[in-house]
Amino acid sequence: MTNVVDTLIVGAGISGLSLAHALQKQAKTAPPLKILVAESQGRVGGNITTQTDGGFLWEEGPNSFAPTPELMKLAVDVGLKQELIFADRKLPRYVYWQGKLQPVPMTPQAMIQSQLLSFPGKLRALVGALGFVGPAMGSQLSQQGGEETVSQFFRRHLGTEVMQRLVEPFVSGVYAGDPQQLSAAAAFGRVTQMADVGGGLVAGALLSARKRPKKLPVDPNIPQTKPGELGSFKQGLKALPEAIAAQLGDRLKLNWHLTRLQRTERQTYIAEFATPDGQQQVEARTVVLTTPAYITAELLAPLQPEVSSALQAVTYPTVACVVLAYPLSDVKGKLVGFGNLIPRGQGIRTLGTIWTSSLFPDRAPAGWQTLSNYIGGATDSDIANLDPEQIVGEVHRDLSRILLKPLAAQPKVLAVNLWKRAIPQYNLGHLPRLQQVENGLKSLPGVYLCSNYVGGVALGDCVRWGFERAIEVSEYLQETGHRA
Repeated sequence: MTNVVDTLIVGAGISGLSLAHALQKQAKTAPPLKILVAESQGRVGGNITTQTDGGFLWEEGPNSFAPTPELMKLAVDVGLKQELIFADRKLPRYVYWQGKLQPVPMTPQAMIQSQLLSFPGKLRALVGALGFVGPAMGSQLSQQGGEETVSQFFRRHLGTEVMQRLVEPFVSGVYAGDPQQLSAAAAFGRVTQMADVGGGLVAGALLSARKRPKKLPVDPNIPQTKPGELGSFKQGLKALPEAIAAQLGDRLKLNWHLTRLQRTERQTYIAEFATPDGQQQVEARTVVLTTPAYITAELLAPLQPEVSSALQAVTYPTVACVVLAYPLSDVKGKLVGFGNLIPRGQGIRTLGTIWTSSLFPDRAPAGWQTLSNYIGGATDSDIANLDPEQIVGEVHRDLSRILLKPLAAQPKVLAVNLWKRAIPQYNLGHLPRLQQVENGLKSLPGVYLCSNYVGGVALGDCVRWGFERAIEVSEYLQETGHRA
C-alpha cells in the first residue's frame, strides 16, 4: 500500500529537520499537513556528529554555531533553551604566522596594533577599504565568466597581506576551500555586494546598514546574543536534531534509502525506498531533497538531466577531523581562545585547530586539553590516501610546532573521521549553476532543494533556508489545493 503525504522530506540533517519543524509549526494555524521525513542513515543530524567517551565530549562535524535568530528560535521551540551554552565572544582567535600565534584583529584599534600585518600591509588595507581600488582584470574575468575568485577580490580590495594572512585561513576554516577557485560572489556575497554599492567596503557597509530592515521586536523567550558569540548545547550539537526528531515521532523514518523518484500523471511524485521492512512507496504532492548535490544529481537524472548535470559539477573535498587530547602539562601555557588557523605556506599541513575544551565547559576531564583539528581540503587532496595512524602523525607533528611543549607525549586519540566528501565548494560558476538548477526545476513543480550547497554552509544558514523553504512548500500546497 502506498503512503500518501503532502510533503516528503528526503534527509534528516539539520536542513531537513528545520524544514519539517517549520511545517509542523504552520500546522497550528492551518489544516495540518501530512509530512514524512526519510533518512537513509540510522540516526538523525547528518554531518552533526557528537561523541562522548571517558569524560570527553567532542564533535566530528560542525563544532559550534553562530546564534542566528532562526537557529535560536528553533532551539527554544524544541525545548533546549536551558541547554544552550555560549563561548565568551571576547576570547581571541589566532593565526599561526611565521612561527608565532598572532591574535586576529577584531577592531580598528586592534588592527593598528596588530603584528600580523606589516605597516605597508595595514596601509594598503585601509586605502582599499576606503574605495581606492583598481578595476578587476578584464581578461581574467572573461575567462572566468565575469566572476572574481576570492583571492582576486580581496587582493584587489585589501591587498596581498590581508588575503594571505586573514582571508585564506578563514576560507580554510569555513570551506576547506581554495581561494583561487572559490567564487567571491558565491562565498562572500554580502562583502561583494558592499563593494558593488560603490565607494569602497567601508562606504558600502555603512550604506548597507542604513538599508537594513528594522529589527523585529525582541522575543523575551529567546536568549539575546551578541555578534561574535558561538553557541552549542551542554550535551553537544546533536541535542538539536535529536530534539526535533523526538517531536516528529513516527513521521520520521530511519534507514529508509531512496532508490527512485518518478512523476505521476496526477502531478504528484512516487518515491521508492529500500527499508528494513522491504520496499516502501510514498506518493507526495511535494518533495524536498536535502541530500548532498551528488546524491540529488543521481535522483533527478531521469526527471531533469539539466538539473542533474549542474549539481554534478559541485565538488566536495576530503577533510579529516582529528580529535586529540593531551595532558595540560604537555601544552605550552594555558590555551585561552577559540583556536588557531594556519595559512598555507607555513610548513604546516593542518588547516586549523579548535581549542575545544577551552571553548565550552565540560568538554574534557580535569587535567586534559582537547584539540579538534582539521586537515585536508581542496588544497590537500592527498589526505584521502593516508590511513588514520598517518593522519594522526601529521596532526601531532603540526601541534608539536604550534601548541605543545618539546617532547610532549603521544596524544589520546579520540577520533579520526575522514569525511570523503565534506563541504560543498562555492567555486567559480556556482551561482550560474544554481540559476540553471532553479530554471530546470520549473519543469518539476513541487520539487524543492534545501541543502548547504544552496543557501550557505553554516548551521544557521541551513536552519534559515529550511524555514524559508517551508514557506514556499506551504504556499505551493495552498495554491494548488493539494492535500493528502
